[in-house]
Amino acid sequence: MDKQWTPNTAADGVEQALKILEGKWKLVILFHLFGGKLLRFSELEKAIPAITQKMLIQQLRQMEIDGVVRRIVHHQVPPKVEYGLTDWGQALCPALDAILKWADLRDGQSKNDA
Repeated sequence: MDKQWTPNTAADGVEQALKILEGKWKLVILFHLFGGKLLRFSELEKAIPAITQKMLIQQLRQMEIDGVVRRIVHHQVPPKVEYGLTDWGQALCPALDAILKWADLRDGQSKNDA
């Protein structure tokens, strides 16, 4: 059953979703993990060289708390920890793809206006 939205509840829902995604690096991290990829912390560091280790830890922890990212600990020596998206996190892919297409419309419109 589809939820019935009012302008106020829709605005509140979008605001809550954007709070989960806010942060300079969260979207970049998400795009590296889309498609079921599991990456170790060091692989994410290499993939996003401009991010500090402290910021990467903070962003991953927050996304884990929010239920977007899962942390998988393999009990071995040396310890191995991987990060991947939860099903809910992976479900963001079509939404972010739609936002990219929407943003691209503006770029096309700007070229047409010139």
